[in-house]
Amino acid sequence: MNTAHTLDVRTHINGRKMSGYQWLLLFLCFLIITTDGIDVAIMGFLAPAITKEWGISKAAFGVVMSAAPIGLAIGALMIGPLSDRYGRKRLLMVAVAWFGLFSVLASQANDVVSLSALRFLTGLGLGAAMPNTTTLLSEYVPEARRSTLLAIMFTGFNLGSALVGFGAAALLPQYGWRMVLVVGGAIPLACLPFYIFLVPESVRFLVVNKYPAARIAATLKRVVGGEVPAGAAFTISEQKVEGKAKVGALLAPAFRGITLSLWATYFMGLLVIYLLSGWLPTLIKEAGLPIERAANITAMFQLGGTVGALFVGWLMDRWTPNKVIAATYIGGAAFILTVASSSVQAASFGVLVLLAGFCMSGAQTGLNAFAPQCYPTAVRATGVSWMQGIGRFGSIFGSAAGGILLSLGWGFSAVIAILAIPATLAALSIVFTRFAARAVPATA
Repeated sequence: MNTAHTLDVRTHINGRKMSGYQWLLLFLCFLIITTDGIDVAIMGFLAPAITKEWGISKAAFGVVMSAAPIGLAIGALMIGPLSDRYGRKRLLMVAVAWFGLFSVLASQANDVVSLSALRFLTGLGLGAAMPNTTTLLSEYVPEARRSTLLAIMFTGFNLGSALVGFGAAALLPQYGWRMVLVVGGAIPLACLPFYIFLVPESVRFLVVNKYPAARIAATLKRVVGGEVPAGAAFTISEQKVEGKAKVGALLAPAFRGITLSLWATYFMGLLVIYLLSGWLPTLIKEAGLPIERAANITAMFQLGGTVGALFVGWLMDRWTPNKVIAATYIGGAAFILTVASSSVQAASFGVLVLLAGFCMSGAQTGLNAFAPQCYPTAVRATGVSWMQGIGRFGSIFGSAAGGILLSLGWGFSAVIAILAIPATLAALSIVFTRFAARAVPATA
């Protein structure tokens, strides 16, 4: 084979406009993240109906609320090294099938133990799907637009979380909570054949793992387009990673600082978001509004996050990314305090919830868009998945803390107001990536 010509895949992708197939890939990843958002948020909207039907306390139901986040954390921690070894697409398809199937099965649960177990298993797939989707898309889009395009993809999560709120409000009165779970799981299963047929393997993964040049050329030309010289050798201009210990590389001197900063920020952000999205319907209902209206107001938090994600991603491509994320978290802390001091009966209450979601979910999405650029291809899936996995312990804590605080007699204002603290800590943590990044050479 003539290897006189060497093609840098990173340069090739960055030097071209987005192809139709790249836009299609963005849409497919958006759909995956949307269904992920539906199944992650679904239990928060069903909690009042299930606790009433089964006659259990909010603290007891906290076990169910924590089960999926625990699965999410374990799924994310497991999937990164596997994805960096076996490929992004294969494991992504398994993850989608897994969380769709177990969401449907959860509809048949008849007690806290079985529902908790099935939500844990659902969480394993949900936790595996998100980092793989993030990594795959980040490796196919031009770097100059990466934050915006990843933010567009992640609006699917906020949209899914909002849609399940509206869906629950529509289905619960007539069909009950079991039907909401069935619909939430059936959607990703129906989409799976299209994903299998249309989603490509990451071309950067193929290059780093020395797949045959013919396969790399065919994949690159099909997805990205452009001239791919016959007999070319393929490379990627990025930092090399020594050794094969994927997780260990994250804490090597070159990446340790930025890794720890990302973990701390993601932990704090998810603590806030999961406590709000999981317990806000119950908090609002106990403050005097019917559950249907409480579900719709909580959905405003997710809709605000959808708009916030787009704005934060757009701004990140034009300004220092970690400064944008930090400023947005600070805004989130301010609006959380405003929500805590407001009456749920006030006409402006829904708008304040929307603005809190704009900042908190917007910043969290920005963090997901920021993380892939912090690591080279060889450990990118591991870096992204471990950030999400370690951070998921924040969601576990937030989900459980809501039930504990309510059982201790904390009211609406106190539970909401205390969340301004972790929101501020998230802003402080992400600032440190600026200093840690100085020691890390530029990566793809």
